[in-house]
Amino acid sequence: MKTKIVSAHECAKAIRLLRDGEVVALPTETVYGLAADALNPEAVTKIFEAKERPRFDPLIVHLPNREALDEIAIVESQVAHKLMEKFWPGPLTIIFVKREIVPDIVTAGLKTVAVRMSAHPVFREVVRKLNRPLAAPSANRFGRISPTTAQHVCDELSGRVPLIVDGGATEHGIESTIVQVENGMIQVLRRGPITDEMLRPFGEVCEQTLSATISAPGQLSTHYAPRTKLIVIDDLKKFSASPGKRIGALCLRPVAGVVDPGLPRPATAATKASANFATIRCLSERADLPEAAANFFRMLRELDAENLDLIVAERVPEEGIGRAINDRLERASTRAAP
Repeated sequence: MKTKIVSAHECAKAIRLLRDGEVVALPTETVYGLAADALNPEAVTKIFEAKERPRFDPLIVHLPNREALDEIAIVESQVAHKLMEKFWPGPLTIIFVKREIVPDIVTAGLKTVAVRMSAHPVFREVVRKLNRPLAAPSANRFGRISPTTAQHVCDELSGRVPLIVDGGATEHGIESTIVQVENGMIQVLRRGPITDEMLRPFGEVCEQTLSATISAPGQLSTHYAPRTKLIVIDDLKKFSASPGKRIGALCLRPVAGVVDPGLPRPATAATKASANFATIRCLSERADLPEAAANFFRMLRELDAENLDLIVAERVPEEGIGRAINDRLERASTRAAP
């Protein structure tokens, strides 16, 4: 996916606003983030206000460089060091014990802080020149579908933030993987583009079981939700719609009997609806899971805008980044966002 060229003037404006304690929407390689100076509690407060995000949900801190890590966190694990060497900059967030300099509002009062380095050239340019760590959750209203384009951010936060930097569509389309290393074991707290298969060379990998206690960003059982009710099923062909209902479908690829795979159509486009469905979105004509992840939130937004009674989403294969897609589907289906 091509990164849109952002002018030096636009980057300078973003840096100036961030220095002044404002929030700025910036592209990352995962989704768009709403950034503020992580060491300025008043600035971070503006993130929570713009997103209507509850204060108990911690934020990820993005570093300007590796040296900045020691300023905000205590790093003792050799496994964590190896993960950083391999995956930073990139879509991997690691949980560390925090230093006192990190405001409690960033960590929701936890003694740990979630840290990563973005690989997006625009984000890297801004944070490097600012030379301050940035707190930057997804740039959307709390609990809603994550934004993968500047237009999505505008739809969610127009009038609430002073600047949205348009860096084009994001590469991965799914939020970063979050891990915590304990006793050499890599605990996956949130699935994302860095998959279990990619982590296993560095240590034993396990997924943290859901609990009522939030220990990292992105752990709420309800999240990423469209306004339209969404259900998740295993087989789209077996779904029967109620008469008179407008139903939309989300699937990995064209489904025989639901979508004719022989019909010529642009890749990852809307398909001709079957008798059961008013509209259908296929995440990848080639059943390519990284492509599906990149298209996931955009297509979910498109379905949410179709004035449907229900969205029916078919699970994707539980492998690689497919596990992260299924994770987002399950959370989106818990309830519709208000």
